[in-house]
Amino acid sequence: MRRFIKNLFLKNWGLKLFSLLLALVLWLILIPEEKIFSEKTLTVPLELHNIPSETELVEKPPSTVDVKIRAPQRIINQITPATVHVVLNLEKARVDQREYPLNKNMVSIPGGAEVKDIHPSQVNLRLERTKEIMLEVVPNIIGELKEGLKIVKIEVIPPEVLIKGPESKVNDNDKVRTGRLDISSLTQSTELEADLILPNPDLRLATSQTKVRVRIVILEENAEEKNEKENKKNKK
Repeated sequence: MRRFIKNLFLKNWGLKLFSLLLALVLWLILIPEEKIFSEKTLTVPLELHNIPSETELVEKPPSTVDVKIRAPQRIINQITPATVHVVLNLEKARVDQREYPLNKNMVSIPGGAEVKDIHPSQVNLRLERTKEIMLEVVPNIIGELKEGLKIVKIEVIPPEVLIKGPESKVNDNDKVRTGRLDISSLTQSTELEADLILPNPDLRLATSQTKVRVRIVILEENAEEKNEKENKKNKK
């Protein structure tokens, strides 16, 4: 018996090894390519869809997630981050919710492929209610008028604008400022157009209006005012 087993493995071992390799090569050639599977892990963007109206995303989740995919060898190299989509639907999200689970059903992949895993399995984000408020617009005047001239009135049109943003970022005491308005070259009453600068980058204008008009009324000083100004200069 022992001799038989020894002959089975050692007799003509070169021919037997060649036959084994030939069978393996034939198997690899003849087996359907779609039955040979491979796995790969891709880092893909996490897309947020259907954020509820009148809410603001104040704490964002990670911008990407890792997806492990199993697919036939013939298509595995065609699967890239551009062909895989991970969508977190926030349609039913609440402002008091922080944790949002991720699962395989949220992953869109090419046909024939399979999602094996997604990491992380949950993400954190935070929503706040949107708040709107009217804020006063304050002109940002720089420079000085030429001697003998004075500003008697500055009027902003409109004097207030509607802004909106997360309720925790909206302060009733905030003011919207204009861009810089240099008056050093002005010699008469003028109306200027100015950009609006919001008090907080988390806020935005609630309408399409992005500019205001600033009306600056300039008059010449009378003799009495000139003398008074001269006296103040001399005292200094």
